[in-house]
Amino acid sequence: MIHIDGSHGEGGGQILRSAVALSVLTKEPIEITNIRANRPNPGIKPQHYTAIKIIRQLCNAETVGLNIGSSRLIFSPGEPKGGEYKFDIGTAGSIVLVFQACLLSLVKINDAITIRLTGGTDVKWSPSWDYFSHVFLPLIQKMGISVRAKLIRRGYYPKGGGEAILTIQPCKVIKPLLLDVQQNFSEVNGIVHLANLPEHVGKRMKHAAINTLIQKNLKASLKVEKTTSFSAGTGITLWAQTNNTVLGKTGLGEKGIPAEKIGESVATAIIQEIVSGVTIDIHAFDQIIPYMALPDKERSSCIVREISSHAQTNMWLVGQFFGNNNVFSVEDKKDLKMIKVEGRYSKE
Repeated sequence: MIHIDGSHGEGGGQILRSAVALSVLTKEPIEITNIRANRPNPGIKPQHYTAIKIIRQLCNAETVGLNIGSSRLIFSPGEPKGGEYKFDIGTAGSIVLVFQACLLSLVKINDAITIRLTGGTDVKWSPSWDYFSHVFLPLIQKMGISVRAKLIRRGYYPKGGGEAILTIQPCKVIKPLLLDVQQNFSEVNGIVHLANLPEHVGKRMKHAAINTLIQKNLKASLKVEKTTSFSAGTGITLWAQTNNTVLGKTGLGEKGIPAEKIGESVATAIIQEIVSGVTIDIHAFDQIIPYMALPDKERSSCIVREISSHAQTNMWLVGQFFGNNNVFSVEDKKDLKMIKVEGRYSKE
C-alpha cells in the first residue's frame, strides 16, 4: 500500500483527487492521511467526497474513511467496468475537476466508458469548460489518449445544473509529449459565454479582448455564446495553437468588475504566455503532469514560465507512484523552465 501525506506541499484537494486516480490507474491501494490538514476546514469536503464516490463506483473500489470531514482515507481499487454512467454532483461543484479525475483513472481501460455528469461547468477555482475542451483535451489527445467531451448545458454558481458527457475509449499506447522547441503562435481563438445577462456584456468582453490582442499583432477570432442556465454567469476562454501544442487562459465574470476589464486581463495573460516562448501554459502543465509520466520508458518534455505550487505538489505525488524523485528534471532556460519527464508506466 502506498502511503500519501495529504498535507504535503500545496496540500489541497488536488492531492486527494489525483492520488485516488493514480491508485486506480496503477492498481495500487493507497492510504492518504492528514487530508487538507493545513486548511481552515480540514478533511474531505463535499466536492472531494463526490468525486471519489464516483470513481469508487466506476472501478468497484473498496474504501475506508470516505466521509465528509475525514482526515484519513484508504482506497483499494478494483477493475474499471465499461458502459454508461450518470451522476449528479448535486451543487455547482466542478464537472471539469471530476472529469479530470475520472479520465486519469480510466486511461488504461479495456472497454469504453461514457460518463454523463450534472453540476457546474464554469465555476471558481477550477478550469472552465472551454479550457478543458480546447486546451487540456487536445494536449492529452496528442499523446494518443482517445477521449471526447460534449457540453449539454452550462452551469454557474450557485445553482449549477450544467450537464456534460465524457466518453473514454481504450488506449493501448500512450505516446510521449515532445514540446522542447519553441513555437510560433500567430492567432488566438476564443469563446465568451453568458446566461441570464444582457447581450452587451458578452460583446464588451469580446471586443476588449480582441483590441488587446490586435495591439500585439495577433489575429483574433472570438465568438459570443449566449446560453441558458439556472444561474446568471459569464466568462471567457482564449487559446492559441500550433500543430504541436496549445496555450490557454480563462476568466470568469464577477459582480462589480466591468466586462471590458475581464476580457482585457485574459487577453493580456495569454499574450504573456505567447511572447515568453513557452510550449505549455502554467495551468496546463499542472494538469498534464501525471500523463507525462505514463509513456513506457519514453521521455516527455515541455517549456513553462514557472512551476506553480500546485505543479510542485503534483510532481511530488506522481513520484510516489512512479519512482520517487527520479521522474522529473528541471533545467533553467533563461527566464523559462525546461521540464523533462521520464516515462515509468509499465503495468498492463
